[in-house]
Amino acid sequence: MVAERKLVTENIRRVLLKEYIMKETEKAGFGGLDIQRTPMGTRITLVAERPGMIIGQRGASIKDLTEVVENRFKFDNPQIEVQEDRDPNLNPHIMAQKLASAIERGWHFRRAGHSTVRRIMEAGARGCQVIISGKLTGERHRTEKFREGHIKYCGEPKQLFMKTGFAVAKKKPGIIGIKVQIMWPDARLPDEIRIKEQAGAEGAQAQPAPGAPAPGRPETQPAGRPPEPPASERKPDQVQQPQKPEAPPPAAKKGADGQGA
Repeated sequence: MVAERKLVTENIRRVLLKEYIMKETEKAGFGGLDIQRTPMGTRITLVAERPGMIIGQRGASIKDLTEVVENRFKFDNPQIEVQEDRDPNLNPHIMAQKLASAIERGWHFRRAGHSTVRRIMEAGARGCQVIISGKLTGERHRTEKFREGHIKYCGEPKQLFMKTGFAVAKKKPGIIGIKVQIMWPDARLPDEIRIKEQAGAEGAQAQPAPGAPAPGRPETQPAGRPPEPPASERKPDQVQQPQKPEAPPPAAKKGADGQGA
């Protein structure tokens, strides 16, 4: 039970840290967080769309964030590394935050959802799904889904190829939840089979030429006759001379009346 309690406590602490960093780096475009324990301390890798806003002038902002992580969340010697996301349109966290910001600014949820799906698919994703739930048009809660391309809901393909991001839009009627799922552009599904052309080319080269003996079988000679020597070793009298074609028989002479003599 002691080990289980430590595991639960550690996971709760990581979730609280992630929520805090998401809130602090919302304007910079939070794209993901990875926490690893090392012999030197705790390494925190933060992915953002605009890392300069997180680092701050001369590293002042990231120093303050490191002190909060160490004192408030009790991580040993935290080292925060900020990386830039080169393709933010394929990051579900960034796209979910942009969609939430658009809804808060007054965009209609259908227009914002279709626009987000179009941007994701134009970036090269194999499939995406956007789920918007909350008080969208009235006092009753409802859920709207926008999808395009390949979507996996369960199994190993979902765990390997689907990335998920969450965000929250705060409006006067209430809170609207947003969930974005994206399938990687280089995802290879189990039902996709590729045939290698190299195997066919090798098989074509291995086929013998027409008229040549099959590989692995010696060329047979007629029974009772010794094998003939090659042409270069034959004697002049053994070389067969080409036979002259026989002259056709002379045609019969025709007489004056046109008949043969």
